[in-house]
Amino acid sequence: MVEEIITALSRIRWLFVIARNSTFTYKGQAVDVKQVGRELGVRYVVEGSVRKAGTQVRITGQLIDALTGAHLWAGRFDGSLEDIFELQDRVAVSVAGVIEPALQAAEMRRAAARPTTDLTAYDLYLRALTVFSPNTKERNLEALKLLEQAIAIDRHSGPALSWAAVCYMRLVRDGWAEQLETTRRKAIDLARQALQTGENDPGVLANVALVRAHFGEDIGAVIGLIDRALALNPSYARGWYVSSALRLFVGQPDLAIEHLDTSLRLSPRERLGAHLILMGVAYFLKRQFDEAAAKLLLAVQDEPGYPDSYRFLAACHAHSGRIDEARAIVARLRAITSHVMPSHLPWRNPEDRELFLSGLRLAVGEG
Repeated sequence: MVEEIITALSRIRWLFVIARNSTFTYKGQAVDVKQVGRELGVRYVVEGSVRKAGTQVRITGQLIDALTGAHLWAGRFDGSLEDIFELQDRVAVSVAGVIEPALQAAEMRRAAARPTTDLTAYDLYLRALTVFSPNTKERNLEALKLLEQAIAIDRHSGPALSWAAVCYMRLVRDGWAEQLETTRRKAIDLARQALQTGENDPGVLANVALVRAHFGEDIGAVIGLIDRALALNPSYARGWYVSSALRLFVGQPDLAIEHLDTSLRLSPRERLGAHLILMGVAYFLKRQFDEAAAKLLLAVQDEPGYPDSYRFLAACHAHSGRIDEARAIVARLRAITSHVMPSHLPWRNPEDRELFLSGLRLAVGEG
């Protein structure tokens, strides 16, 4: 079980994971986590136990900050000895999926507490992630400023380059770019640089795939990037989220919902707004407008600064004959961006594009 978890965690490229032989020296001992941290030179420790009752197995695990002793995560898994290999796989993937965002959140808090005079490129990158969501124009620009500072220090930082590309993509997608073509080219160029420096980093691959897909590159090649990211790290929750978005772009809403469910299982404490948006779009493409509207209304509450939520919600209401509600949503959209109609669409299926645009035109009174 421990070997499976170590293997899963080792696939997270930004983690330094102690090997089995070193960790097994503590097996069967009552040890102090702070002592383990000092002896192994690590900041975080995963510990747990396995208990058996007949043919049933209960596995517990917890993530601890070795410097402070604070608990960052705890979980429990039950299963049968008859399916022990399936249980081991499930526990390893689930633990790795939960630990990555928990550790990243802890590191982001650590970076935020450091003096501004002593920030590394990595600190600046982590600070950018703290302001990246929820999505607003101001937060996006603040994140971009921090990322560009990080890139100025380390121009080979694949994660910083790829997230900067996402920031520029958002400026175009959400109608906030003052110079549309210049901003688009900047996003594509940063994505290219990120891929050159981080071709084996699942996080970089996911961001590059998302940016390239939004700007109309060959969708087969783009899906190949996200599939590679998930092959490198099957427990990467954001990778499954990006994969869901790409499946929507090619008109596969059922597969998109399946990948979203996987993402949420791996990272159950994730902010739900972005996932609800994709879920709403998936039901919209399935022509289940009431279900789509319910998801999008929840998304608007959690991510009130994301224009596409309002666009799809307005189109939902319009196709359902609720024109007054659709126009009220458009009025809220205008407070976020002056571009009610999107400047570009990543949807490859012409029928999906027309379904969206026809609904939005009805909502703004152009239908």
